[in-house]
Amino acid sequence: MGPKGVVGLAGTLIVVLLVLSSVYIIPETHRGVLLRFGELIETDIKAGIHFKVPVIDEVRRFDVRVLTNDLPAKQYLTIEKKPLDVDSYIAWRIRDVDEFYRATGGDELRAQSLLSSRVDNGLRDEFGVRTMHEVVSGQRDELMHTLRDRVNETSIDEFGIEVLDIRVKAIELPGQVSENVYRRMATEREKLAQEFRSRGREASEGIRADADRQRTVILAEAFAKAETLRGEGDGRAASIYADAYSSNEEFYQFYRSLEAYQKTFATKEDLMVIDSDSDFLRFLKDPLGGN
Repeated sequence: MGPKGVVGLAGTLIVVLLVLSSVYIIPETHRGVLLRFGELIETDIKAGIHFKVPVIDEVRRFDVRVLTNDLPAKQYLTIEKKPLDVDSYIAWRIRDVDEFYRATGGDELRAQSLLSSRVDNGLRDEFGVRTMHEVVSGQRDELMHTLRDRVNETSIDEFGIEVLDIRVKAIELPGQVSENVYRRMATEREKLAQEFRSRGREASEGIRADADRQRTVILAEAFAKAETLRGEGDGRAASIYADAYSSNEEFYQFYRSLEAYQKTFATKEDLMVIDSDSDFLRFLKDPLGGN
């Protein structure tokens, strides 16, 4: 390739590079601004293919989709001067690219810092005029809507940012306060438990006393009935013995004599000397008196 061919090829490459550097694309999800020597000359450039002056012009692109950012957890005081740790987030998007660039220099971190400051001040004001119950449950949604509208109004005018939503993810008591609340609740529950325990003890003692009383009454009635039955049994036994003994008086006398001897000679050491001709021995030899 001769010198003219090399020059032609170089010229072609330069033209291609100039054309490529003159064309830029804005995605559908973004908007752009055009700067010339750092000076804003065109704003809110829509999605599509556009042209610029090479080297001289600079293009900045900004995401116009909805962005969500967690805000730093902060502590706020309610109207009763009770501290609460609040964790929140904000959803926002760029509405006016021109105003956004002028206010933040196109820096999203700068925009987040500005929004965080506005939300922080708004939460401090809204919590300061409400009770703990209202910010936790009673008026929580109303508080968020009021704060969103308030921050959105100023952020659109000042930063070109539309605030779509502000939400509180969590509201908690500070550690020391939570510990105090826990101890107070534990004390109250213990007091209630002691009260129930005392009532149960009184009830159990009453039940036990009533059971002991019923037991005493039942035993007394059973003893009385047993004595009555025993008396009736002894009476019937005496009657039966009397009938039996009256049918044979001699046998009755003999039986009584045997009982007397049995009681007299209760041990082996007791002795009795009997005449061989005594009636007792004769009776033993012939109990029926036949001989």
